[in-house]
Amino acid sequence: MRKRELKNMEWSIGVIAIILCIIGLVALFSATQETDKDEFNKQCIWFVISIITMIIIMLVDYEAIVKVSPIFYGAFILLLLAVLFTKPVNGASSWFDIGFFSFQPGEFAKIFVILFLTYAITKIQARDKRDINKPTKLLIIFAIIAVPILLIIKQPDFGTAVAFLSAIAFMLIAAGIDKKYIIGTIILAVVSVPLIYNFVLPEHAKKRIDIFLNPESDPRGSGYNIIQSKLAIRSWWINRDGIIKRKPNTIRIFISKDN
Repeated sequence: MRKRELKNMEWSIGVIAIILCIIGLVALFSATQETDKDEFNKQCIWFVISIITMIIIMLVDYEAIVKVSPIFYGAFILLLLAVLFTKPVNGASSWFDIGFFSFQPGEFAKIFVILFLTYAITKIQARDKRDINKPTKLLIIFAIIAVPILLIIKQPDFGTAVAFLSAIAFMLIAAGIDKKYIIGTIILAVVSVPLIYNFVLPEHAKKRIDIFLNPESDPRGSGYNIIQSKLAIRSWWINRDGIIKRKPNTIRIFISKDN
């Protein structure tokens, strides 16, 4: 890799991602103190694999990946179609179960849809950056993102669909989209969010939002894991030497699901 590429790389993003992963591992380690720690060990393995994968991808020419992104985009659209015919897991047809491992095509699709959008936006702005504001060009962009979003909503997986919408919003802002579109989108979102919550979202999705905002409303049911995660994080601290330790004399309250 050339020195210029290393210099221009957003190292802060990688550092933040690693810190978040470590925080998650600490919380998981605390939550599995009285178990055989299989889940913790598994996550540690995947953490190491992810770091290695990240380094390998960093060494690949970005432009080469973007050029083949239309092929990957088409491949994952087919996978998103195929996954609809799989056996539902917890009410959603989102996973391929291949015996020794399972994977969710919607998660991988995020990467290649964003790359393909980057490719499309670059082509649109090749002659003039202001072309991004032309209605016909915006329709092309929305058509690219609409196909995977509709397929993901069909699963249904509203969380991943929101992630796609967030990604395209920030990409268009970075591409220099006109402020009138941004303001219009914000107004549309403010008006549509309560309507979507009350008339579109299924009951289980509403319950997830309610529990996220107020886990104490169901401490022995859906809010149990969130409450215990908070307690697990609160029971650890970092000393002056930078070593993570459990707080002394910390009272950890566990609410039984059965009692």
